Parts: sequence; structure tokens; C-alpha cells
Amino acid sequence: MKRSRFTETQIVSILNEAEAGLPVKEVCRKHGISSACYYQWKSKYGGLGASELKRLKELEAENAKLKRLYADMALENSAMKDLIEKKL
Repeated sequence: MKRSRFTETQIVSILNEAEAGLPVKEVCRKHGISSACYYQWKSKYGGLGASELKRLKELEAENAKLKRLYADMALENSAMKDLIEKKL
């Protein structure tokens, strides 16, 4: 996956510029992004503040950790079932 040139806080500040009244085309030209990129960011980060963005990142990290834990436990459970079936 291609890494963005902008951090999440920069993206939020760019979106806030457009919400403050600047036309979208001007904001895109100023920052060197396409309008499609702007609208993708708006759908993902629209209406978020800096603190909400931080909380979102924390929740995503926690969710990824829980998914890994579940995958490990499911693998162990499957291995145990296979072992028990072989003994019977």
C-alpha cells in the first residue's frame, strides 16, 4: 500500500481549510492533491478533530491486536481438537 505524503493531522487541517470557506479546487491546488483524494479523505476523516483522530488510531490499534489474539487462540483450539481426535 502506498504511503501518504500527509499525516492524519495534516489531512484534518486541509479538510478544515475547505470547511472554512475556501473552494475545494483551490485547496486541492494549494496542497497538490486531486479532488478525488480530497473527497476520499473527507469521507474518512470528515468532522474529526485532533483528539478524535487520536482516539480513532488507538481503537484501530486495539482492534488489530484483538484480531491477532483471536487468530492465535483459534489456531491453538484447532490444533488441540486435532490432537484429541488422533488420540481417540
